[in-house]
Amino acid sequence: MTSAVFDERVCELGEGPLWHPTRQQLFWFDILGRRLLTRKGDEAQEWVFDEYVSAAGWVDDNTLMMASESGLYRLNLINGARKKLADIEADNPVTRSNDGRADPQGGFWIGTMGIDGEPQAGAIYRYYKGEVRKLFGDITVSNSICFAPSGDLAYFCDTRANKIMKVALDSLGWPVGTPDVFIDVSAEGLNADGSVVDAEGNLWNAQWGVNRVACYAPDGTFLRAVSFAGEQTSCPAFGGADLRSLFVTTAAVGLDGPNEGKTYVCEMSDVKGQAEHQVIL
Repeated sequence: MTSAVFDERVCELGEGPLWHPTRQQLFWFDILGRRLLTRKGDEAQEWVFDEYVSAAGWVDDNTLMMASESGLYRLNLINGARKKLADIEADNPVTRSNDGRADPQGGFWIGTMGIDGEPQAGAIYRYYKGEVRKLFGDITVSNSICFAPSGDLAYFCDTRANKIMKVALDSLGWPVGTPDVFIDVSAEGLNADGSVVDAEGNLWNAQWGVNRVACYAPDGTFLRAVSFAGEQTSCPAFGGADLRSLFVTTAAVGLDGPNEGKTYVCEMSDVKGQAEHQVIL
């Protein structure tokens, strides 16, 4: 397997890649640059905002739900118009949004964190049909929000703790019971960043600082890793016409090499992703 550059634009902190299944198009964010980027074929586009933006889910062909430092917005991809749907820590100047993803039931999970990495300043929330609930608190760097194909299991992590957690979900997608440790990468000195789950239930985790996305079986067993030229791999996503393209964002912050901050892709002939779930407003 050989990875290639998907997009040459350099992101200070690339994050939140989303393959829009009806548009057949990848969207992703440069959090520190306050940008949403996209590319379809040779056509590249970006939107610049006045606050941090970090994650999205698809609502319909021309609409994204987008997470920012102040809340969740409906974003029109045709004219760029935004409409706020819900506040998320809008009155807290210390935090911003970070990792997020839509769940199989049509909800949207979004994590927050301190802008300067303040300890335990963040949390994870869920938006579902107009309601926002806080799910987990005291999180320093929220990451790895993703879901099993069965729809009854969610994953998330605090990167500073370096343990990816798992929690059962009820029929409406709300967590039940206490989260358990799925993978503990702290002994290996790894930093668990964003994750995505493939169609077989394997979790693919971008590991910051080691140029790779690692794959773990549903029981937590390490299966393999895919290498990328960018050192600070931040979040993966499956896409392409057959969902066999593994995309990953990277971050240039703190680095000055020619490979940093770009968005990469690796064609995976033996792996297929899940289609990203539609957000129900």
